[in-house]
Amino acid sequence: MNITLRQLRIFEAVARHASISRAAGDLLLTQPAVSMQVKQLEDQIGLPLIDQIGKRLCLTEAGQELRNHAARINAQVMDLRSAMDQFRGLERGVLRLAVVSTAIYFLPKLIATFTGQYPGVRMSLQVVNRDAVLSALSDNQADLAITGQPPEGADTDAQHFMDNPLVVIAAPDHRLAGTGPIALGRLEDETLLLREPGSGTRATIERHFAANKLAYRPGCELSSNEAIKQAVQAGLGIGIVPAQTIELELETRRLIILPVEGFPIVRKWFLLQRRDKRPSGAAQAFISLLLADRQPGLS
Repeated sequence: MNITLRQLRIFEAVARHASISRAAGDLLLTQPAVSMQVKQLEDQIGLPLIDQIGKRLCLTEAGQELRNHAARINAQVMDLRSAMDQFRGLERGVLRLAVVSTAIYFLPKLIATFTGQYPGVRMSLQVVNRDAVLSALSDNQADLAITGQPPEGADTDAQHFMDNPLVVIAAPDHRLAGTGPIALGRLEDETLLLREPGSGTRATIERHFAANKLAYRPGCELSSNEAIKQAVQAGLGIGIVPAQTIELELETRRLIILPVEGFPIVRKWFLLQRRDKRPSGAAQAFISLLLADRQPGLS
């Protein structure tokens, strides 16, 4: 067999997306080019690798085995590139970050500082929910990840670099506004606007209510903190969001923080990297930048 690294990279993308068209878009190739590479790979191996079931592509048993090997080989190639980047310095390269959506409130300043110091390094940023962030790191689609809750039992290193307090917000004319300290149990009577399942904020809220043996009345499920803020301002209910996301709304009095017992819930921001992967020069430089300004006393 004369299999090339390019064929393995293309096949792994097709297997990951279960789609020729999405893989082509990810790789910036045409669909015919991707199809041709997969066909040539099947011809060289002498076995079918992909079955078409309806509109969906499914891997054959041989295809699944090849995908496992391709993922390991592609990871080793990335490790090799990282090692060579360290010899070349930081004159060029790509840094792939996967972050949860809330991180976008503080991350742009860090990215601007980083790209100012290393203009030759191109940044690739995925802004998704926690589950997708962890998948991107696990699948080697990201070099580093930022999330509010590190995975348990995963082969990753997590470093705490900043606190992330969650607060209860309401519209200024809400009936609980200005009433003084509010018992946590009173929230059982309020409509609570929530992030979608898979969000780290949603999981923290559910654990907090369960730990206090309280229920909550769910309202809308929304896919971003911005959507929650807008819904709260419209009077659809109260929300629980990171304090970092509402600075402008507090200044303009479009939202208020309710002084609820047990809040703020202080979560933490963590920087994640895989233990089995050597950080590139760009990744190591970003780690150093991020940790340089972390709060005193953090380890």
